[in-house]
Amino acid sequence: MPTAPTPHRPERPESAEGPDTVADPALLRKVALSSLLGTVIEYYDFLLYGTMAAIAFGRLFFPASDPAVGTIAAFGTLAAGYVARPVGGALFGHFGDRLGRKSMLVLTMVLMGAASFLIGVLPTYGTIGIAAPVLLVLFRVVQGIAIGGEWAGATLMVVEHADARRRGLWSGVMQMGSPLGFLLSTLAVTATALLPPDQFLAWGWRIPFLFSALLLGIGLYVRISITESPLFQQAARSRGSDTAATRIPLAQVLSEPGTLVRACAVGIGPFALTALISTFMLTYATSIGYTTADVMTGLLFTAVTGLVGIPLFSALSDRVGRRAVMLGGAVGIMLLAVPVYALVDSKSTALLILGMVLGQVVQSAMYAPLGPLLSEMFGTRVRYTGASLGYQLAALTGGGFTPLLAGSLLSASGGVSSTPLVAVAVLCGLVTALAVWRTAETRGRDLADDSDPARTAGPWRGHHGTQGGAARKGAAR
Repeated sequence: MPTAPTPHRPERPESAEGPDTVADPALLRKVALSSLLGTVIEYYDFLLYGTMAAIAFGRLFFPASDPAVGTIAAFGTLAAGYVARPVGGALFGHFGDRLGRKSMLVLTMVLMGAASFLIGVLPTYGTIGIAAPVLLVLFRVVQGIAIGGEWAGATLMVVEHADARRRGLWSGVMQMGSPLGFLLSTLAVTATALLPPDQFLAWGWRIPFLFSALLLGIGLYVRISITESPLFQQAARSRGSDTAATRIPLAQVLSEPGTLVRACAVGIGPFALTALISTFMLTYATSIGYTTADVMTGLLFTAVTGLVGIPLFSALSDRVGRRAVMLGGAVGIMLLAVPVYALVDSKSTALLILGMVLGQVVQSAMYAPLGPLLSEMFGTRVRYTGASLGYQLAALTGGGFTPLLAGSLLSASGGVSSTPLVAVAVLCGLVTALAVWRTAETRGRDLADDSDPARTAGPWRGHHGTQGGAARKGAAR
């Protein structure tokens, strides 16, 4: 049964599909499971590449280079995937806003699974020469395009089915797919890395990529059975009588560039920190004396930390607001960057793991509220496009180029000091803190309202401003 509109929101006709309706629990669980599985598969495939780029691809696909240049070249293909992510965000965002969330999510999953499988059967440089790295980059770009459309679609399917008071909690369930995918990819690499080095480089590295075909089949089975977002269906029914709705979603998002810039900037910190404590940590820690097994153990602990931290911080954002949780994480990394790298530089495996876990805690605080925050910053008719572009531009800026920047700065400093890595972490945390400070609180916003709450953003506007204040009242229990 639909609930009556609260006194703090404009009156509108009641609908069984309205945003204030408490979703059918069974349906919501099914949608959340579908989004979780899809995100696990997408991030398993995408992050698996990052790990392999750090430990194998330099020798397999760029053997003509010296080891340092080979590593940079391998991370260059990693960056290519991140460059493609905003392209995928714009492409799938457009059709997701025009045709629906569900069909785009099925397509992104197929693209990601196919690209990963093809990487698993790709001949190396020693077999087909220059065609090997060219095809590797091509498949990486396809991965980037696919994941560019995946995250926002999976997030929207959850938040547009959930009621306003628990969007953070349910999006946290979906966003557990990132650490779960990372955990799964790390376990797959760890298992294959137990092979003798010559066998791992000959064929063992392919097994985790080929395993993605099985995950794809499971994910598609669940995803095809879910229902379309009720808010999208509602918007689609009203589109015919609204001439503004015929505009290209990307054009509408770009017409308010400040909102998109803030949506990008709030995500730079968590993505940069992910790159520093996961992808690049393999390179840095092994260069100062740790074994690959030491770092992989640390990565397993960070994945488990994310599994706990993300749903907790997501649920907390329903209670205290998205801004407070994200600001806490951003300030946390600025304060903890020096201690974290002091622990890493200690040459103690236990302290290395502790440092990585501390980094993951503050990363989770910044990352967990991103799903509901970006979804609430855009109206239904452009939400897929806006949330996708904001998230993927943050991934490109914060995650795609951080390993390259960190590697270059570390090399320039002689590779013996973690000071450049500390500076990168602090700078990216500062960017996120300033962006969150300038963004209005969106918790509890009526998602059927296509007005832009971020247009009136200012310091603490979310607590005392008209739109942010109404959102909080609307979310009151």
